[in-house]
Amino acid sequence: MFEEITGEPWVQVALPYWPYLAGVAVVILVVVALKRLFRKRTTFVILDGSNVMYWHNRTPKLKTVRLAVDEAITKGYVPVVWFDANVGYLVSDKYMGPGRLANELGLSAKQVLVSPRGTPADPLILQMAKFDNIRIITNDRYRDWEDDFEILRQQDLLVRGHWSRGRVHLKGLPALG
Repeated sequence: MFEEITGEPWVQVALPYWPYLAGVAVVILVVVALKRLFRKRTTFVILDGSNVMYWHNRTPKLKTVRLAVDEAITKGYVPVVWFDANVGYLVSDKYMGPGRLANELGLSAKQVLVSPRGTPADPLILQMAKFDNIRIITNDRYRDWEDDFEILRQQDLLVRGHWSRGRVHLKGLPALG
């Protein structure tokens, strides 16, 4: 039976894309869950944690992400942080899942996402941003993904930032109020 299904032409075409499709499904489920978690008028912002962690001396540090999270919260946003699967090996020489990362960042585990091994976080970040028109804190321009995500044409989608004098500064993310 399995051989009959996997022999179908549409299965042969779709099979290589299953991790990406599964990631998209996860993104949609997470957005729905986060909306339910924060029922009042909530404005989310996505942090590309794998990019932000390099803002201080180009060395990966969760402290930098924590300060960016704190700055977003101070401005009235609810942060959702995405990391590539290798984040733990970059900051602690072992795998770190969403729970442990959330603890380090002072967030709920529902607000921290780690892409599946072998899948970059970038398309998952962009899919989440597209799904609910959410801004992204990053210095990445996502040039590899321009053809796949029209949302990258929006002028105010990407919020740049930098580390200076012990603080994270976010350019173009207005305080809500």
